[in-house]
Amino acid sequence: QVQLVESGGGSVQAGGSLRLSCAASGYAYNTYYMAWFRQAPGKEREGVAAIRDDGFIRYADSVKGRFTISKDNAKNTVYLQMNSLKSEDTAMYYCAAQAPMNALALFRPDKYNYWGQGTQVTVSS
Repeated sequence: QVQLVESGGGSVQAGGSLRLSCAASGYAYNTYYMAWFRQAPGKEREGVAAIRDDGFIRYADSVKGRFTISKDNAKNTVYLQMNSLKSEDTAMYYCAAQAPMNALALFRPDKYNYWGQGTQVTVSS
């Protein structure tokens, strides 16, 4: 129903920027929450940012003011612009999609049915 493919990861120095892309396919794309999660070794997967087609956006406190999530519906693509990167941002980043849910659950990985394979982001200090 929904397929997601991430790209744009890489290795950068602290203070640098990266833009991640998530190409989505599926007729329900515009009705779904789209989100970015990340997971570092030995840590739980955590929500980074989420967006809904009506413009609703939520960010994790750790990335507010530095990251921006956006959508290009014509291209069925979700982006995560990451600025002022820190070593703590190093993780595997995953794109996820889910049908409407309670907004309180937006950053719960178990609530998402569709996932990309991930793209690695490494920030050196």
